[in-house]
Amino acid sequence: MPNLKAKYKVVLSRTQRAELEALCRQQVVGARKLRRARILLLADEADPQGRRTDAYIAEVVGLSERQVVRIRQAFVREGLQPVLQRQPRADAGSRKKLDGAAEATLVTLCCSPPPQGRERWTLQLLCDELGRLKIVESVCRETVRQCLKKTNSSPGGSSGSASPKLTGRDSSPAWSTSLTSTRKRTTKRTR
Repeated sequence: MPNLKAKYKVVLSRTQRAELEALCRQQVVGARKLRRARILLLADEADPQGRRTDAYIAEVVGLSERQVVRIRQAFVREGLQPVLQRQPRADAGSRKKLDGAAEATLVTLCCSPPPQGRERWTLQLLCDELGRLKIVESVCRETVRQCLKKTNSSPGGSSGSASPKLTGRDSSPAWSTSLTSTRKRTTKRTR
C-alpha cells in the first residue's frame, strides 16, 4: 500500500503541458483520459496555476483523494503515456474454461435428472460432474453459474418451455376493452 504521507510531485515539461492542454480541448476524448489529464495539469508544481491540493483536485475532477494520489504516483514512476493509456488486462489472452461443446454438455447435464439421493443439481455437483466426465480438468462454481445464466438454463423454471409467452390481443382481457372509445364525458361539468 503506497504511503499517503510521501508527496509525489508532478512536474510537467512544456511539451507535456502543451500535450495535456491540447488533449483537454479535444472534442472527442475518453472520460478516463480527460480526467487524468486534468489531474496532472492541476497537480503540476512547475505551473503557478497548478500546485493544487489533492482534496481540491478530487473535488473538481470527481474522484477520491486516494485515486488522485495513485495517478500522481503513476506519473512520477512511469511517465505520461502509461498514465493516460489504459493498461491491457493480465488475463486478456487466456482461454475460456468452457468452450461451446463444454457449455452444451453443461446444459445437457443441468437438464438431466440429478444424481441419486439429490433433489436437484447444485453448482458444485455440476462442477464435479464436468471434471468426472473429463470435459474440463477443473472449473469453479462461478464459471458454471455465469455459463448457465448466459444460456438462460433454469430447469423447472417458468421459462423452461418451448412455447413463447403470449403478447398481443389474445393475451389480456383488458386489451379488447382498451379499444373502446372514451369520447363520452364521464365527469359532470360545473359552472
